[in-house]
Amino acid sequence: MNDDTVTRRFRHATMNDLPTIHAIYQHARELMAASGNPTQWGDKFPREEVVLDDIESQRTMLLVDTLDGKERVLAQFALCTGADPTYEHIDGAWLDDDPYVTIHRIASSGLAHGAAKDCINWCIEHYGNVRADTHPNNKAMQHVLETNGFARCGLIQLLDRPTDTTRIAYQRHEW
Repeated sequence: MNDDTVTRRFRHATMNDLPTIHAIYQHARELMAASGNPTQWGDKFPREEVVLDDIESQRTMLLVDTLDGKERVLAQFALCTGADPTYEHIDGAWLDDDPYVTIHRIASSGLAHGAAKDCINWCIEHYGNVRADTHPNNKAMQHVLETNGFARCGLIQLLDRPTDTTRIAYQRHEW
């Protein structure tokens, strides 16, 4: 087995990655719906303008590997720096008020086991204080966050939609 068949790395997405990003989000929407979470992303989330803005603003990170000389995207997420307006009001309490980064729109391609965990660990390694949120019906993401050391901090309300706004808020801070 060639070394590059197992080496995972992270890189920023480019517009050339857009078809792959769309395919991974479609895969994630289908998985969510099949596992009892049809409303979190529905059939249109994330919106095209959000996906494009994430790429243009260099927020979209890709977890990639190489198999048989060809790069594969294993997972993707938006890494958002600075205070998230959605997190200003919480029914509960954050671990602290220190600066943090937020993981949004994480999705796995389904090509490799442990991709979401690798994304989360990379964020913790590079930033130390990480927040995330997920839908109450997204048991898979709740499991991923909780088994990777995130504390359930309370409930937040999304600001960018009129209905189905409640999310479970999580934080992990490596002191």
